[in-house]
Amino acid sequence: MSSRPPTGPSQPAQAKTRLPGILLIAALVLLVAYVTYNTATGERGSSTGPLVGAAMAEFAAPLVTSSLQGDVNVTQRGAASGGVKAACQLHGAGVLNSCELVRGHGAVLVFIDSSEGRCADTLDQVVQAAEPFPALPVAAVVIAGERSEARALVASHGWKIPVAEDRDGALANLYGVAVCPQIVYLKAGGVVAGVTVGGVSGAELNRQLRALERTG
Repeated sequence: MSSRPPTGPSQPAQAKTRLPGILLIAALVLLVAYVTYNTATGERGSSTGPLVGAAMAEFAAPLVTSSLQGDVNVTQRGAASGGVKAACQLHGAGVLNSCELVRGHGAVLVFIDSSEGRCADTLDQVVQAAEPFPALPVAAVVIAGERSEARALVASHGWKIPVAEDRDGALANLYGVAVCPQIVYLKAGGVVAGVTVGGVSGAELNRQLRALERTG
C-alpha cells in the first residue's frame, strides 16, 4: 500500500470535535441492534440487499485474522481524490479486495455477525455447498462486534475463506443489510446476480451456485 506500516484499508480523518464520533457510535449501535433484532425474530426487514443486475459496491476491508486496523475503504473508482485511494487500489495479504474477489470469475459474499447462531451456521452451509464449485470463491464480512469475537468464530468453525471486518457498518449499509445473514451472489466483474436474505434452503443455495457458475 505504502512504505509506511499499514494501519488499515482506510485512513479516516481525525474528528475535530467529539460530536461526529458520538453520532457515529450511536448510528453503529442502532444498525447492529436493528440487524440483531431482525435476525432474532426471523423478519426480512425492509431491505432485500443490492439490486440484481447492479454493479457491486467496491470495497477493501481488513481481514479479522490480520493485524490491520481500520474502517472498510468504500471509495469507488472515479471518486477518489485528494490522495485518497479507491478501494480496488488497495492490496495486501491482510485485505479483502472486492475487485480481486470477482476478477475472472463469480463469487459469493456472505454478511454475518460475530456471534454463534443462524448467521454462522449459514456461512458453514455456504462454504460446504460451494465445495463442488471451486471456481466460485466464498468470502464473508463480519458486521461490527469485537475482532476477538470474530477471530474466535473463525477458529471455532475452521473457516479457511477470507473473513473481513466491517467495524463501523459502512459496508453493511452500502449492501443494504437488514437481516443477518445476507448472501450476495456476484458475477465475474462484480455484477449482482442474486441475493438471499435470512436463512436459505440447500436446494435454493445449490440453484444459485449452479446459475452463477454457468454465467461466470
